[in-house]
Amino acid sequence: MGTVLLCQDSLEGVFTGIYKAYERKENHKECKVKAGQPDNYELFASYVEIQPEEELARKVSRTICRDLGMEAYMAICHALATEEEDKADAVYHTVVEGLKQYGKGNQKHFTEKSPFRQATGGIMGNLTNPYVRKVFELSRSTEFEIMRIKQFLRFQELENGILYARIGPKCNILSFIAPHFVNRLPLENFVIHDDKRQLFVVHPAKQEWFVVTGAHFNEEITKRFSTKEQQYEELFTHFCHTIAIKERKNLNLQRQMLPIRFREYMVEFSG
Repeated sequence: MGTVLLCQDSLEGVFTGIYKAYERKENHKECKVKAGQPDNYELFASYVEIQPEEELARKVSRTICRDLGMEAYMAICHALATEEEDKADAVYHTVVEGLKQYGKGNQKHFTEKSPFRQATGGIMGNLTNPYVRKVFELSRSTEFEIMRIKQFLRFQELENGILYARIGPKCNILSFIAPHFVNRLPLENFVIHDDKRQLFVVHPAKQEWFVVTGAHFNEEITKRFSTKEQQYEELFTHFCHTIAIKERKNLNLQRQMLPIRFREYMVEFSG
């Protein structure tokens, strides 16, 4: 029994769903927020489609930052980047619990002039709450994936001089890793391609980066490497293969330090 709000699987979509859940003024225990379409529908539950609205999502975002703190906000953003089925509902009830502790927890919170100004991430320390614990675990999973992608991402120079990198992360982390590489390659034209979601971070040299979808993506272009790139790839691959000590080969340790799922995107394993 209860109401399930079906929203878009995005930060804007889930935050709009949270706003609408408060707007309905129902018992939070009898309301759920779900990102995407459910695989199985609950018996006797009422399903409501929610369309993302930028202004409503912005109000929820401001409220979380202001009343729950940036630590909680970033944990929520990281949690929503995962593919977990129940992530949206965990975030919704974490916000509900947080506003109970640090504010009135009602519709007045999603306005410009809330009198509550606590800047604390204390709600994320309440791991006895199953929803908060779920958000915490999902957030840690995303952070770990971000750390690994930063280490294992490999750029390749294309014929046109653009640096291209292909990745296949578990989570939708492009917007989290982009600033890291923009800070290190501000003078380069580069593209980071999320192969699983067909999303691209595009960074024109000396300009702001942005994310685009790959609806009209020409994959052939990414296979045309510059002559210099081919030479360096051959040298680097040869170096990685010859530096190993045969007598100390430990495949289990290799898989622990560098999981197999990353290797198809790394130059040194492409051969």
